[in-house]
Amino acid sequence: MTYFFLALYDVNDGFLVVSQLTVMIGIASALLLLILSIPDLVYQRFDHEKQIRMSKHDVKDEFKKMEGDPLIKAKRKQRAQEMAMNRMMQEVPKADVVITNPTHYAVALRYDGETMQAPKVIAKGVDYNALRIRQVAKKHDISMVENRPLARSLYDGASLGEDVPEDLFKAVAEVLAYVYKLNKSVQ
Repeated sequence: MTYFFLALYDVNDGFLVVSQLTVMIGIASALLLLILSIPDLVYQRFDHEKQIRMSKHDVKDEFKKMEGDPLIKAKRKQRAQEMAMNRMMQEVPKADVVITNPTHYAVALRYDGETMQAPKVIAKGVDYNALRIRQVAKKHDISMVENRPLARSLYDGASLGEDVPEDLFKAVAEVLAYVYKLNKSVQ
């Protein structure tokens, strides 16, 4: 109420009342701003964390940058497999024998007694690849022997370019002896 009569005070008293009023308004404003800033701080932190989160699209893009585009990787893998298959098919004419399971498996073996300690698997395949191995072998007059268990065992037990596993030596030796005997009788 004393503020309505402020004009009636002398200058010193009026200045004192105005300065007290200014300090009270400043303190009240500071407290009000402090009270309002707490929820704003909480909201700002939440909003900032929400904005820095990655969307699914961002995650996919980052994965592509780090790992490479899956389509390109798939094409590279396919091309590498094709190149390996072509190299393997180029080795088939050097084979001494192709051991087959008539429709599903084909394993091409090569053995040179002077340079190798054991026969090597130079090509192997299943289904379509087995058919291609048989076709190349037929084209180059490579002997083919049907032996289902041996073909499966060689396919599962030996990698390309490796020697035949020891447990299959006897069976492979019998097949090679048969093929060499067959080739001598033809000549």
